[in-house]
Amino acid sequence: MKRRFFLGLLVAVLGLNLLFGTRLYLSHAETAAKENAYENIELFTRVLETIRQNYVDGGKISYQQLIHSALKGMVSSLDPHSEFMEARKYDDMRKDTEGAFGGVGIVLGVRTNSPGKGVTLTVSETMEDTPASRGGITSGDRIIKINGQSTEKFNLDDAVRRLRGKPGTDVTVTIFRPATEQESEIKLTRAVIKVSSVRDQNGRGEYPLDENKIGYVRLRQFGEKTSDELETAIGKMEKTGLKGLIVDLRDNPGGLLDQAVKVSEKFLPRGQLVVSTEARQVADIAKYTASGRNARPQLPLVILVNGGSASASEIVAGCLQDVKRAVVLGEQTFGKGSVQSILPLSDGSALRLTTAKYYTPSHKVIHEKGITPDVVVAMSAEEERRLAIKRSGAPLDALDAAERDLVAKARDAQLDRATDMLKGILLYDKQGKPAGKVTAQAEPVKK
Repeated sequence: MKRRFFLGLLVAVLGLNLLFGTRLYLSHAETAAKENAYENIELFTRVLETIRQNYVDGGKISYQQLIHSALKGMVSSLDPHSEFMEARKYDDMRKDTEGAFGGVGIVLGVRTNSPGKGVTLTVSETMEDTPASRGGITSGDRIIKINGQSTEKFNLDDAVRRLRGKPGTDVTVTIFRPATEQESEIKLTRAVIKVSSVRDQNGRGEYPLDENKIGYVRLRQFGEKTSDELETAIGKMEKTGLKGLIVDLRDNPGGLLDQAVKVSEKFLPRGQLVVSTEARQVADIAKYTASGRNARPQLPLVILVNGGSASASEIVAGCLQDVKRAVVLGEQTFGKGSVQSILPLSDGSALRLTTAKYYTPSHKVIHEKGITPDVVVAMSAEEERRLAIKRSGAPLDALDAAERDLVAKARDAQLDRATDMLKGILLYDKQGKPAGKVTAQAEPVKK
């Protein structure tokens, strides 16, 4: 009896061992198959040739088109920010960061775009003294046709590519204005658009101070010249007695990492950690600290942010908030805390590849979380639209009388609150308290 029991137990143990061993073997085999580069490349080339030989319109498709389409799909599957850029798009991206291109002077809002899908193309801003502003296009207008072609299935890149072109050439846009529910066709002549990434409230580069010696700068993006432009702007304000500064990062989609560091360090002591990056490759792991050059570590600051503030904007806001160097006011930011490296390829194309994630000085993760303001002041989409029209300086003739009146009376609740907060900080400083490190003294509120 005992012998039968032990024999049964032995058979059971051997059976289980065989079962789990087989499963383990199959698991290893499956992993090995997934990681075998040559087998998978062979599969790819087999599919490529099958398409070329058997697809009904295969003669109309080149190998380059197929490969580029495959690369776009492969890279875009990694995350929303990695991208394979064909030569033309890579060239457009370089022109953006360099600050000049041939176009019409329209800024399309990033929050309306869904990568890879059709979108409603909405103008978030028209640049001053450009074909678009002279043509009467205003913030909130929807571009429904470009050169007679419907934009229904366009993505943001499709629209930008058609709007840009050689200076002196024409492009016709059809807009729909929600306020009047009317369509209109506008012919624009492209011009060289010089993009200043740092602006004042009136867009004239004068940077006036208010009666309390509080200044204001708006950073539209982080391009190659942003730090230098900001230095020039602050220098102008300092000559007229600057005592406190509002830095507006609302709807700033980001840009160059090094410029975010250079902007932050203007308000930090030497050696202060600005941001750190963590990655798989040692070369992409870094800590960025303030150099101390032209620093203003005691200047009271308020940073304005909203849902369109992303990437480099979040580095600046997160750093200055972390070290209690500024009050961050507005709405929750976008939450793009990853670093994209631009890797040029031999045929003129390039990879925009996520290679690292960045962290604030206290090691808070920004990616998919964003920066939570110290003081929350919400604004509706309609309030933002009217303020953008007012700020752009575009002609209001196309608006009806009621809308013109609303635009003229539009108030910036977030900017007003920031100004009030700086007044309080300056008053606090007059009483003999240090102004360099600032914290919000009020509970977060919504307006």
